[in-house]
Amino acid sequence: MEPKRADDDVIVDLLDVILRDGAVIEADAIISVADIPLVGLKLRAALAGMATMTEYGIFEEWDRQQRQRALAGDELADARFAEGPTDDPGQLEGEEP
Repeated sequence: MEPKRADDDVIVDLLDVILRDGAVIEADAIISVADIPLVGLKLRAALAGMATMTEYGIFEEWDRQQRQRALAGDELADARFAEGPTDDPGQLEGEEP
């Protein structure tokens, strides 16, 4: 009796490989009528996890901006926490009355 691999794991394994290693899809298409080109399409798509994308230089600027926003948000949250609770339950901490 040989062990069998469950078919359900195939999709999970494929997704794991794509997110870890990434995949690039390139396609060119030209739509013609009577040998007259009407529409051209050039497609390049990259699919990978964010760690892989930034490792290859894709979305570096976006990643940097998101990290800066997160740090600024943490500093703002720390400042609001230091101010203490408000008396008005509808007012957010740190918000002007």
